[in-house]
Amino acid sequence: MHFRIYRKSRPLSGRSQTPAGRIFASLLSLCLLAAAVGCLAGPPNERGEFQQPELVEIVSLDPTARLDIRYASSNNFLGRPVYTEARAFLQRPAAEALVRASQKLRTQGYGLLIFDGYRPWSVTKIFWDSTPADKKQFVADPKTGSRHNRGCAVDLTLYDLSTGAEVAMPSAYDEMSERAYADYAGGNPEQRRARDLLRSAMESEGFTVYKFEWWHFDYKDWKNYRILNIPFSRIR
Repeated sequence: MHFRIYRKSRPLSGRSQTPAGRIFASLLSLCLLAAAVGCLAGPPNERGEFQQPELVEIVSLDPTARLDIRYASSNNFLGRPVYTEARAFLQRPAAEALVRASQKLRTQGYGLLIFDGYRPWSVTKIFWDSTPADKKQFVADPKTGSRHNRGCAVDLTLYDLSTGAEVAMPSAYDEMSERAYADYAGGNPEQRRARDLLRSAMESEGFTVYKFEWWHFDYKDWKNYRILNIPFSRIR
């Protein structure tokens, strides 16, 4: 938006300003404030060519996958829900790769327990604004967006197919400590074995683990998709 201001030699502020001038100055300030807020209120403006998004529900492709969508409940690091629905989506190629990883793990007696998939950009901003400065490595900067926002990241763990119990890992999900690091050497051998088994299956299908979170995996083609801010209710 461009403004062209015509004025006399007197300033538009101060006691010498006319009533009309004060109204104009107030309106101008409001417009500039709205423009500034608007720049921060939505996803970054990305340039380039991107693939058409095709978000699919993970459980529609893999009925053995179980959901524990923490952000649809108060059982998360914020202590309050930020999703209105307990659902998990990925771009179709990433979802199909996840199914292949799941099939490999089933032969070893494990299923996938999904914590999160596609995440609207507005939720990423909530996470960033709510996280202390010394813990920012555990959340994505909304200025650049998250791979969750592109539908190409998934948070997950294993469950035992014979008992249905979640498999113990070196840390809890969303734990903001060094125990969550993908190469953390602590914990017991069985916890590390399970963590590394999950990582091996995911990496064999084109996912890469995030070094600060053993549960977070990015799909190889994440750069091909635009940052999205679509609520779950609008995904068919």
